[in-house]
Amino acid sequence: MGHDHNHTHTTNKKMLMLSFIIITTYMVVEAVGGIFTNSLALLSDAGHMLSDAISLGVGLLAFRLGEKAANYKKTYGYKRFEILAAVFNGVTLIVISLYIFYEAYHRFSEPPEVASTGMFIIAFIGLLVNIMVAWILMRSDTKENLNMRAAFLHVLGDLLGSVGAVTAALCMMFFGWGWADPLASVLVAILVLISGFRVTKDAVHVLMEGAPKSCDTETVIKTIESVKGIQKIHDLHVWSITSGQHALSCHAVVDENLSVLQSQEILREVEHELEHKGINHVTVQMENEEHPHVDSPLCQQNQLPFTHEY
Repeated sequence: MGHDHNHTHTTNKKMLMLSFIIITTYMVVEAVGGIFTNSLALLSDAGHMLSDAISLGVGLLAFRLGEKAANYKKTYGYKRFEILAAVFNGVTLIVISLYIFYEAYHRFSEPPEVASTGMFIIAFIGLLVNIMVAWILMRSDTKENLNMRAAFLHVLGDLLGSVGAVTAALCMMFFGWGWADPLASVLVAILVLISGFRVTKDAVHVLMEGAPKSCDTETVIKTIESVKGIQKIHDLHVWSITSGQHALSCHAVVDENLSVLQSQEILREVEHELEHKGINHVTVQMENEEHPHVDSPLCQQNQLPFTHEY
């Protein structure tokens, strides 16, 4: 399992690097094109591409920092930086969308002259670039890895932005609809805003040490309590260290007559069962009914059963 995680980590990093180079290069082209054609749709798309470049760059930095070894001050290492990067990316998406709304409002009242032919050419090339980058990122771990998902959503939003810019350019070329340019920007801004909110929400959930969405807490409880020798569990905590790396700690009530060997066998069985649930860092404190652990006030406020709020 560790080998698979390292392989996925390396693949994600390579995909991010390649995407970063492509996006950054064309961002400059689109920004210059947006200025010369006076197109808000193109400039919005270039601004979104800038956020893509920042997102991918921060993502790469997160991977590099995450590789640093743990120490006595940071016992989990720097793996959480990846989640902080996801928060940064999500908030960036929200800010960019609000700015596009602001600019579009002024352009609706006074639509400027736009060089629609040049806008179409640049937007169409941008669409092809974004399709290629989206395909590259789809080959990485965009399901479990929040950082990769944030980067993918950035690019997907940018792809839709290019579609909007191409459509707006065609509308201006054939029908003279000057308002098509700000309208395309607004539609893109809505999609960007939704993506930014979702990424930020998921990342904050991890920072708040919420239970991983891929782990059903009630199922985890039943799995542990089904292990022979365990009577019940309490003081259960399940959280994510970073994307794809989940941890669990709990207190298990067992028979006081268990030998050390039997206790070790129970622990191995619990670890084995939870590994299939995607939890690869397990800490179980064993105790008996005569010498139970007294939960802290914090734990007493969060007794089982748990409620799921995502």
